[in-house]
Amino acid sequence: MHYFKPIEIARELQISTSALRHYESWGVVPAPARAANGYRLYTKVHVAYFRCLRAMFPGFGVPITCEVLLHIQKADIDTAFWLVNKEQSNLQHEKVVADQTLALLQDPDLPLIANKKLKNNMTIGEVAALTDVQASAIRHWEKEGLLLPGRDPENGYRVFTSMHVRQILLIRTLRRTVYFLENMKEIVQAVEHQNIEQAKKVTEQALLSIHQRNRMQFYGVHQLVLLCKEVELLEH
Repeated sequence: MHYFKPIEIARELQISTSALRHYESWGVVPAPARAANGYRLYTKVHVAYFRCLRAMFPGFGVPITCEVLLHIQKADIDTAFWLVNKEQSNLQHEKVVADQTLALLQDPDLPLIANKKLKNNMTIGEVAALTDVQASAIRHWEKEGLLLPGRDPENGYRVFTSMHVRQILLIRTLRRTVYFLENMKEIVQAVEHQNIEQAKKVTEQALLSIHQRNRMQFYGVHQLVLLCKEVELLEH
């Protein structure tokens, strides 16, 4: 049997040999046998695990990747694949929201929510249901200064308008991309002041980020399939 040196694998993946040991310590890569001198004996299976690990990190993140590989070690390919499927479904949902947000910014006269007529003034519960965002998240964004709803003078309850719905949809699109709070405040406030060009630009950038993550996920899935073939969970 051919064995691979740690430095060979590390060079291919452009990481350090200590990173290989680090991943091994997580338990997501099977422990290799040892030579008489104590050196690790990495096989084609170990290389496939390391390749899959590195390929899945960018598109799926560390926790999901590790959970998937632990299931592969247990030969539970279906649970592993459904975890991956769920993450891809979540990304598809993000894209739908981002497309919807961009369409609203490009044409403010479009109905905010398809087949639903918005009232002039809405409660937090109504807005949460319309935008598919938890009321607790909306309250948090208000606390962070991203949203400034009015208040009913009689009962003090929050009052939301169609402008706030646009802002909530925009925040929802941007929160999964790399934007700091101050940047998001500026973008969200642009909607309030009818200065939407910057908001459109950032939403387009968010969509590009979603497209890139989609490509990275497919590359990760490709390496996952190769791993499953290597460990004979799938036919070649």
